[in-house]
Amino acid sequence: MNASRGLKSIFLAAVVLVATSGFATSKGSLELQHPTNVAGKQLASGNYSVQWEGTGDQVELKIYQGKKVVVSTAAHVVNLEQPLPNNAAVMVTNGDGSASLSRIMFRGRKYAIEISSEGGAAGAAGAAR
Repeated sequence: MNASRGLKSIFLAAVVLVATSGFATSKGSLELQHPTNVAGKQLASGNYSVQWEGTGDQVELKIYQGKKVVVSTAAHVVNLEQPLPNNAAVMVTNGDGSASLSRIMFRGRKYAIEISSEGGAAGAAGAAR
């Protein structure tokens, strides 16, 4: 009887482990060299940490300043052909001349986080770090 209960416990633990591993959380860092719009909010230049959660290519991106979430938005993961040697942030120039964050790429990773355009993007404005 104890062996049966032990097997049930192991099976239940395995099910819980598989269920929680499908919703992965990843982290990275972001350096903005200029004030930048992200999901309708302007962030000052400086260092931020980023965290994203989700399954597949659709994720929820959170940008932190210290321990405080300053922006949360939907984003998606895009594959890169090869890992980058440095972190990089790609901006687009809006119609009013302001910059919006378009993509975050991370050193050593073969994927990037892409944020949907906030409208009126004219083209790439540069990269940070």
